[in-house]
Amino acid sequence: MPSIRFLGAAGTVTGSRFLVEAGGARVLVDTGLFQGQKELRLRNWEPWPIEPGSLQAVVLTHAHIDHTGALPLLVRGGYRGPVHCTPATRDLCGLLLPDSGRLQEEEARYANRKGYSKHAPAAAPLYTEADAVRALRQLTPVAYGERRAIAPGVTLTFRRAGHILGSATVELALAGGERVLFSGDLGRYDAPILPDPE
Repeated sequence: MPSIRFLGAAGTVTGSRFLVEAGGARVLVDTGLFQGQKELRLRNWEPWPIEPGSLQAVVLTHAHIDHTGALPLLVRGGYRGPVHCTPATRDLCGLLLPDSGRLQEEEARYANRKGYSKHAPAAAPLYTEADAVRALRQLTPVAYGERRAIAPGVTLTFRRAGHILGSATVELALAGGERVLFSGDLGRYDAPILPDPE
């Protein structure tokens, strides 16, 4: 029996992470950072509630950090498989994730210099720019409308979500005939530069 486990974006709108398990396959949809209040941000430092190396695939709905920002942590934690996304999401992640790593490093240096962290003078970044660059190597582009087998008994199809460039809804077709649709973030209709959501 397929299952969906909410690892984030439950009780809050950040930290989008959903584990789909079906027929022995494990697929993670989104790898978002928790943002906002301190009690949410502290969740980023907790160990993954699943073993990253046990996943067969990761799928990203779009490039915003609350949907992708923990990817460097997942890869550093042992995930070695593909990260499926649209070509534009891959390109935007190439900008956003290294920038996020640089910001993490700058924040740690500033905390150590000013002494405001309880970990000062040894406060460390959540992850580094180098961690982010390593994670980018696993991004695997998939065109809108293309059906791609991503794990045993799991087929992925992206459709336009109209939220930002590259944003997509994620349809997972499972071996038992079930289909699961993740909306990600949906955009508006009649936007001047983005196609309408499908």
